[in-house]
Parts: sequence; structure tokens; C-alpha cells
Amino acid sequence: MNRVMHRTTMPNLTTVVSGDGVYVIDSKGNRYLDACGGAAVSCLGHSNQRVKQAIIDQTSKIPYAHSSFFTNEPQEQLAEHLITHSQGDFSQVYFVSGGSEAIEAALKLSRQYFLEQGKGSKKYFIARKQSYHGNTLGALAIGGNMWRRKPFDPLLVAGHHISAPYEYRDKQEQETYFEYGQRIANELEVKIQELGSENVAAFVAETVVGATSGALTAPEGYYKRIREICDQYDVLLILDEVMCGMGRTGTLHACEQEGIQADLQTVAKGLAAGYQPLGAVLIGEKIVNSIEGGSGFFQHGHTYIGHATACAAGLATQLEIQERNLLSNVREQGDNLVGQLRSKFSAIPELDQFIGDIRGRGLFVGIELVANKETKQPFNPSLKIHAQIKKQAMENFLMVYPMGGTIDGIQGDHVLLAPPFIVNENHVEEIVKRLVNSIHSVCKNIEVSSK
Repeated sequence: MNRVMHRTTMPNLTTVVSGDGVYVIDSKGNRYLDACGGAAVSCLGHSNQRVKQAIIDQTSKIPYAHSSFFTNEPQEQLAEHLITHSQGDFSQVYFVSGGSEAIEAALKLSRQYFLEQGKGSKKYFIARKQSYHGNTLGALAIGGNMWRRKPFDPLLVAGHHISAPYEYRDKQEQETYFEYGQRIANELEVKIQELGSENVAAFVAETVVGATSGALTAPEGYYKRIREICDQYDVLLILDEVMCGMGRTGTLHACEQEGIQADLQTVAKGLAAGYQPLGAVLIGEKIVNSIEGGSGFFQHGHTYIGHATACAAGLATQLEIQERNLLSNVREQGDNLVGQLRSKFSAIPELDQFIGDIRGRGLFVGIELVANKETKQPFNPSLKIHAQIKKQAMENFLMVYPMGGTIDGIQGDHVLLAPPFIVNENHVEEIVKRLVNSIHSVCKNIEVSSK
């Protein structure tokens, strides 16, 4: 098995052979409890019969036909479903193969929208520090994940960034949460004025920050202020819900809980639950109207856009979530997960001293680890605590999604949890038990840092 280029040159990966609900099974018969959905993808677990049958049924009709010749029923039906169940004025959907492609399409749609209006100077995109929007060059250029960006910086167009909502580390003691949110939201206005509003096309943000910083949520009122600023300066708002969307936070779209509407919204991972590669851009009516009344075509495309089999899987996934009322379970078990984590960690003082913050929304939970809880001092990056925890968790037959560089791309460690929407109380209890044991095994021999 040495012909595949894996993520590392020495992967030492176990071979997966099957799935059973929330479990992934390897070639030796070991059952791994999936507490992260891979990368917040497998929202229906690994053996949903409805989605698998939808794929079989579609391939028996026609698996794929190029979008320059035909549309297909699954694509049209899924688009109708998404628009019907989305708030605001989205009017069309553009289907791609994943999150990075969705972001690329959203960036190009933003640029073309202003070109159609004769505003060709609008070319800059503003995003946030410690954000991640994908690995293609356009997505990397706007992203704030410095570790991913650095090797390719010479190839990237200039990106512009403001602070992310990171209450745990950045809220000033004298500030209320609302005041903190308004302060960092107003950084967008300052940045737009600095660049010139006539030059700024869009602001891009993960509604709930995902892998780079571990489930950061914004203070109440933050996004409403962001929306006001974008409207004031004729700047589009792109919400990246590739990881946090499609039910992950307890509502179909994470922005529903913020009381705002994006102009463009990207979704992927949970859209087809990993049964097929699928992403999409939800497009606001004013953008659709601008293109229809102008050039009449979107100057962009990929071979597999609107893929019939992928869209069939996506439609079946969304119908499962809706008809089984799984979003209610996401909210219920999300609260249960956070409650159990806090209870179990606090019951072990020698371990709790390393748990800096537990945060998130729904079944999208981040645990930030620190060397000193009182000072919030991070671990020395050379220890690679996050990597040790992932390895130990796998030895305990638990899949979690840890990362380093939580704070600034170099310092900080966190563990991201994003289990399938079908988890029950017993699964949550087992996730917490195995995770606590895994973190304890890694941290028990670490001396507490001086204050």
C-alpha cells in the first residue's frame, strides 16, 4: 500500500472496511466510535440505508451527465429543498464537489456581481484571523490559517484580516460580551475604510469558527453589526458554513441563530453526510438578478458541478435529517455532551487544570487545552499535545479532531468534537469517557506551568 500519496509520507494508517451507525470498523474488526464525523462530515453516521439506496437508485438511472448539456432531477429537487428551508432571499443554488470549490465559486460570484454593475474596482476580500476557508489558492488567500498559507504565500493574492470572535482570550475584563462583540465587529468598518469601500467586494466569515480555533461562537449582536456594516459600504457578506452548517449547530443553518442573512452562503460536509462529495453555494436574489440582467452566465465551472448521484445523496441526507427530526437531537445531545464534559473534567482536578475552555453550539464542541488554567498559558508547541491526544484516542478506539496553532497558528491546542446527529445518551457518555481517559493519559505526567 505504498502507491498512494497520503497526507504524510509515513501515514501508518489503519484500513477501514465498513461502518455501523456511529462506528467505523477496520480490517481487524476494531470498532472506532466516531466523535468527529471525520472532519464534521458524517452527520448520519456510516450506514444510513436511505442514502445508500438513493445512490444505488440514481446510478441505475444515470450517474452523471455534464451540466453544459443537461440538468437532472436530483439537482433540481435538492436546490428546491434547500431554498424552501432557508430563511431570507436566496433564490438559486450552485452545486460543486466540496467546501473549497464552494468558496471559490462564492468569491467569483462576488467579483462578477460587481463587474455586472460596472464596479470593477471592487476586488478585495476581508476575512478573519485564525479562519479556514479551504485549500485551493483562492480559499487560502482569504483564509487566516497561517500554517496552511505560509508555503504558498508567493502564489496568493493579498488577503485582509480582522479579529475573530475569541472571547476566551480577547475579551477585556471591563467589557460586557455585547461590548466585546461590537468592538471586534467594528474592526470591519475600519478595514473597509482603510482599503476604500469602492475597492472591497466582500467579507467572509465562518458563522461558527471550525477547525482552526475550535468552535468559536460570536457574542450576541456581533453578526447584526457585521450585516449593518456590509450594507452601509456596499460589501457582500459571505458566510462559510461548510463545517458548521446543515444542522451541525442545531439549526439547519448556523446563521439562523444570529438573526441575519448572508448574500452568499457556502455549505458542504453535512450536505450529503460524506456518502458523496458535495458542496453548494446558496445565492442571494440580487446576485442572481444582476447576472441574469447582465452577461447572462456565470463565468466559472467544474466538470462535476450538479453531479446527479451526489445530489441524490444530498437530497436523501436532508430528508433524513428533516423527517427524523434530527436537529432536535443535535440540540439535546449537544447540551448533554457539553454538560458531561464539564462534569467529568471538573471531577478530576489534576486533569481539569489543563482544560482552559469548553465552547461551541449543538454537536459542534471545542475543548481548548492549556498548560496553566489560571493564566491561560498554552502548552509549548513542541510537545504537540493535540497530536498526542489524537494518537491516544485512536488507541482507545475514539475518533476526535484535534489541532495545534489554536491561538495564532503556532501556539495553542484544542480538540474538536462533531459526532453524528444520530448519537444517543449512551454514545455521548462513551465519547466523554474515552476522551477524558485519552487526555488524562497524555497530560498526567506534565508538570503544571508556573503562573
